[in-house]
Amino acid sequence: MSTGGVMTVAVWRGGPEGSAFQEFRVPGQKSQTVLDVVIWIQQYRDPTLSYRFACRVGMCGSCAMTVNGVPRWTCRTHVKRVAKTGRIEIAPLRSLPVIKDLAVDMDPFFEKWVAAEGRFHPQRTRDQPVRETKPQTRRRRQADAAIECINCAVCYAACDTVAASPDYLGPAALNRAWSLLNDDKDSGTEAILAAAGAKGGCHSCHAMGSCTRFCPNELDPMASIAGLKRASIAAALKRKG
Repeated sequence: MSTGGVMTVAVWRGGPEGSAFQEFRVPGQKSQTVLDVVIWIQQYRDPTLSYRFACRVGMCGSCAMTVNGVPRWTCRTHVKRVAKTGRIEIAPLRSLPVIKDLAVDMDPFFEKWVAAEGRFHPQRTRDQPVRETKPQTRRRRQADAAIECINCAVCYAACDTVAASPDYLGPAALNRAWSLLNDDKDSGTEAILAAAGAKGGCHSCHAMGSCTRFCPNELDPMASIAGLKRASIAAALKRKG
């Protein structure tokens, strides 16, 4: 859409008791993002509109919403990319409970991080010397490849397995588990593999690849999950052997 035009923006309004799209007419601006559009509506049309954002530069991930059916960081999504017909549809992230309008409850997302053992398991106390890590080892490279997740839940919302199976831990939690499994400073190998191999873990993934396709940080959660599958099967065979 060209600068100076007017677009139609359909925004999801409501909460757990019921929701529906409400349309607004929004003026186009140069270099306008979808987050700019949401902020304009809240400032100039309806101050009760609820949503989340913080940094506005793609570092925090808190502004993730569903734009024209696709989960995105709205601060990095320019209107000209998604409003080619002069209309945008903005909704909350899929598979998470809606608190109000575009704001979702992130608790289920982070609870699955806990269930996946996505916390650091220290080997040493603060009084002991830090263990040396060699950056060029295979394990360190695998950890580094998965470590830049900022918990935006875009991959979680994009995942059809999450949508169909509420018990599935999801790509973000399993990606975190994989990064810790490859961290030489983490001592939680057994706990991580047990969590990853349990019901709702990595073996529930159907490898459709939506997590990798839509990750704004260009991570590859599907590869991390594949690594967990191999590692958990190898651990199970070793226990039986």
